[in-house]
Parts: sequence; C-alpha cells; structure tokens
Amino acid sequence: QVQLVESGGGLVQAGDSLRLSCAASGRTGSPYAMGWFRQAPGKEREFVAGISWSGGSTYYADSVKGRFTISRDNAKNTVYLQINTLKPEDTADYYCAASRKSALRYVPLKHEEYDYWGQGTPVTVSS
Repeated sequence: QVQLVESGGGLVQAGDSLRLSCAASGRTGSPYAMGWFRQAPGKEREFVAGISWSGGSTYYADSVKGRFTISRDNAKNTVYLQINTLKPEDTADYYCAASRKSALRYVPLKHEEYDYWGQGTPVTVSS
C-alpha cells in the first residue's frame, strides 16, 4: 500500500551533519505516523525518531535528542531526518517506516507498530 525510499546517507566524519529523506508513494492519503529506525551490524533495530501524522508531535530516542530532528511534508509525501553532530555510534543503516496505528498526535515508538518499511540508507561516521 505504501512504498518508502530513503536517501541521503553516506560517509561522514564525526561532527558532520546529514539530512535523510524518505519519499513515500502509493496509498499516501491515509493518515500515517512516520518513524526512523536504525540498525547496526550485530545489533537490534532501534527507534530513532518518530512523528505523528499531523506533524504536531515528535519523539526521539535519548541517544539522539538535541541532535536529530524529524519533520514531514505531507504535501510532498516526504519525511526528513536532520542529523547534526554525528557520532561514530550513529553508524547504521537508517530505515524509514510508516505506521497505520496513528492518531492526531500519536507517535509510535515500537517497531511492531510500523507497517511499511523502506530499504534503508547507510550512514557511516568515521572518527
């Protein structure tokens, strides 16, 4: 129903910034909360940031608070993740996800709450 494609990842140095994008297509007219997850090799997929379908509520993992900013432009069917002050620990594949389990300002925090996933975009941070 919804296809998600991430972009914007790359190889950067610690302290650099990146802006990840997630373009959605398909049945994008439905209300979806959106989220970003990341997964490093050998580690569990972890929640990074989420935004309600209205865009009025956001939530961030403690490890990224103050550095990451999630936003969305529903008219463009795009979700963004601005990443500042990158750290080596941020190295991972970053995945965009859409959740049908949404309310006006509800932000899903668990991976099982998300229904659609992108293929991921890699972010590698060197020290």
